[in-house]
Amino acid sequence: MNKAVLTLSAFLILFGCVATPPQKTETVVFYPSLPDRPRLQFLHTITGEEDLGGAQSAFQDFLLGEPTSEKRLGKSYDIASSNGKIYVLDRSHKKLIIINLAENEFDYIRDQRLGELNDPSGIWVTADEIKYIADMKRKQVVVFGRDNNFLRVYGDQELFDKPVDVAVYEDSVYVCDMKKNQIFVLDKESGKVKTTIGELGKQDGQFYKPTHVIVDQNGNIFVNDSFNYRVQKFDASGRFLKSYGFPGINLGGFVRPKGLDIDQEGHLLVADAAFENVQIFDEKTGQLLLFFGGPGMGPGDMYLPSGVHVDYANTAYFKNFVDKDFRLKYVLYVGNMFGQRKLNVYGFGEWIGQ
Repeated sequence: MNKAVLTLSAFLILFGCVATPPQKTETVVFYPSLPDRPRLQFLHTITGEEDLGGAQSAFQDFLLGEPTSEKRLGKSYDIASSNGKIYVLDRSHKKLIIINLAENEFDYIRDQRLGELNDPSGIWVTADEIKYIADMKRKQVVVFGRDNNFLRVYGDQELFDKPVDVAVYEDSVYVCDMKKNQIFVLDKESGKVKTTIGELGKQDGQFYKPTHVIVDQNGNIFVNDSFNYRVQKFDASGRFLKSYGFPGINLGGFVRPKGLDIDQEGHLLVADAAFENVQIFDEKTGQLLLFFGGPGMGPGDMYLPSGVHVDYANTAYFKNFVDKDFRLKYVLYVGNMFGQRKLNVYGFGEWIGQ
């Protein structure tokens, strides 16, 4: 070993490889922008493992150059989270990518044999970290446990035509079938169909190519009725309650609605791949409250967004990005199918400055 290598090794040992959270490097972007009182702040983008901060120190960067990870997101389609982790269903890799915020690293579900994923599109993670994945090609929902090992499947080759998304609430599993234009409600234990919601059509309670389903903390069901350009809300029994949006390019309307989520205060968030933004509606009144994002390549911009997900558990991992005059309530993620920013992280909260 030559003297230069020995010297470099000594420096690396001396300065160590302590993991550090990513640091704020970009212009602060608020929605709405100042002087209006902001409700959201763009915080960060995660595309590769290097965006997590990593173990490489600043001194190592100086000696060895900026790190470039081969562990990168391809097409971020649907998103979920648990304490310390973000789950991204990647349509390019056809894998469930696990972003471990606590360890500053990427991982993925080792789907093999009975648990092999063919064309996954929808993800739901329960409070006990059970992962439910809708797989369009398998025509099934594939389930993995807390330890990421395969547990079971829902559906045989006849039940679903194109299961594109899944949600879970108490003892029910909700499967969104895009071809059958229905939501299947399954018994979580037996896997048997308890009931279905919807049919092909344009009337209230009917669907035309639904793509996403979520269930709120009260058991209400929200469905992206994509080719009817609206989101529909049903109660826990499947009774239609109301719809949000309309076809058109005006604010409050939809052109290509995609992923959706709802926060604990009743704000319904809906991504639109054509507008390349996310609109926020009041869940009770249906009123449009705010929109954020927009087309482009800069901080906070979106490029064919698909999934949107609200996360209360992991705010601490992004506190370094939060402006001193902004009080954070939760973070939310928007997955972009294209561009250099594959997973945008925003903070929802309130302005406390003057």
